[in-house]
Amino acid sequence: MKNTILIVSLLTASLHANLSVEQIENMVLKIHEKRVGFDLETLESTKNPFVVLKEDENVATFVIPEKNEDVKISLHALMSGKAYINDGWKDINETVMGYTLKYVGKRGVVLRNGNHIKKLFLHEERDNIIKIEGR
Repeated sequence: MKNTILIVSLLTASLHANLSVEQIENMVLKIHEKRVGFDLETLESTKNPFVVLKEDENVATFVIPEKNEDVKISLHALMSGKAYINDGWKDINETVMGYTLKYVGKRGVVLRNGNHIKKLFLHEERDNIIKIEGR
């Protein structure tokens, strides 16, 4: 029964596939052709496609933030399950520049913002692991 269904489905698929080898070769040639794009002057003269609405106090304001590539997240030290990131000590589930601290390990941390994950590690040459031991 399974073999019959398989054979019938293969025959049906082959009947509906009406592409010849020549048509497939033409498609591949079109893919390999160099496409003409925009030159740099045209791109620089285009308007910003993002919308910025600013109106009365009773109306909501919608502003799309710009990415700031200059700002970096830096891990400076680890102590007792907390991490010193940028300018402060952070615990698990606290936020740093839009990222949530999810894991604190012996040599690094894991930050998450939606589907974006960042892993920060301490530098090997520095001695910035603080251990507190009891007597």
